Amino acid sequence: MDFGRLITAMVTPFDGDGEINWEATAKLVDYLIEEQKSSALVVCGTTGESPTLRDKEKLQLFSFVKQQAAGRCKIIAGTGSNSTKHSIEMTQEAEQIGVDGVLLVVPYYNKPNQEGLYRHFAGIAAETSLPCILYNVPSRTSISMSAATTLRLAEIPNIVATKECASVDQITLIASACPADFHVYTGDDSAGLATLAVGGHGIISVASHIVGAQMLEMIESYTAGNVSRAGELHRKLFPVFKGLFECPQPLPNPSAVKYALGLRGIDVGSVRLPLVSPTEEEAAFISELLK
Repeated sequence: MDFGRLITAMVTPFDGDGEINWEATAKLVDYLIEEQKSSALVVCGTTGESPTLRDKEKLQLFSFVKQQAAGRCKIIAGTGSNSTKHSIEMTQEAEQIGVDGVLLVVPYYNKPNQEGLYRHFAGIAAETSLPCILYNVPSRTSISMSAATTLRLAEIPNIVATKECASVDQITLIASACPADFHVYTGDDSAGLATLAVGGHGIISVASHIVGAQMLEMIESYTAGNVSRAGELHRKLFPVFKGLFECPQPLPNPSAVKYALGLRGIDVGSVRLPLVSPTEEEAAFISELLK
């Protein structure tokens, strides 16, 4: 399964009462596919506020987005958690819905060791026929899956990719030794070009909500051998890559990108507590950034 080179980790639109806004979700899916050129969408990942979504809501979103996309792009369901049994159950439910793959995050809070991580992911993969994408994000989980463990998991046939957020060094180690059909993605927009340069496949992105078409041009320029043009686009987009997370001060994802979408006329509402909307100062910064 090739999910393409530019995957958007999609926000979850909410209405004024903090419930899922289905009309806005439909419009967002169309916008990300048609205007921002996403090859796949991650539904209910970190950017989709998965920690505050109930299981029923997640399954409804998987089904709704799959139907709305109507084959125009691949749909990847965020079904991972820090419970192996729960992750298996959610993955099997998503498989019944008909998603194209699942994203499985490194277990958070309970801090398993590397052998525990291997058994967790191998156990989930054994209970589904879906393609599985690993997701290593130590800034959120407090532990990091090693390159060696990732490479060990890459030998399992339906573990087909990883979203790696530890470092470009780790991406390099994995890309240097993984099977040819195992794809390495960065989850850090600002590391996209560097990831391609060391043998990675693409980006699972937040900024692609806003500058996806330009990001795809950067990727395609690099893969076509036009490194100079790719570098030019990276430098142009770099302030957006960093600004959506840093603002004048660090702002939890997806608060900034939801506000930015609103400025672009794509109303996805605000975030659920414990996340909060941008302050007046942060909102002014985001507005200026998009100019």
